[in-house]
Amino acid sequence: MPSFKIDLSTAVVFVATAPVPKVVNKQTGERAVDRETGAGLSVVGLLISDEGEGNLYQVTVPETGITEALTPGTPVSVVGLKARDWENEFNGQKRHGISFRAVAITSGV
Repeated sequence: MPSFKIDLSTAVVFVATAPVPKVVNKQTGERAVDRETGAGLSVVGLLISDEGEGNLYQVTVPETGITEALTPGTPVSVVGLKARDWENEFNGQKRHGISFRAVAITSGV
């Protein structure tokens, strides 16, 4: 499925929740990894405010793209944010949504 670049040039971005490892199997605790680099993936909650509207997004980022501790309230810069729609079927039920992925998230603006 295609992905779409998200322009954050006029937005203000803050950490809402600190990075946590992205897990692909809750029973085994297996961590998700980037298919190209093999780097472990983490999920960071970001509050993105633009044009008078603020939204919370869960963004997946490789651990190599998080260079320092990101704590809630920290203003950050986001590199290479993309959105991609997804759809799957589990136990006969179709689910769909939008996932967000960034190359890097760094503190400071």
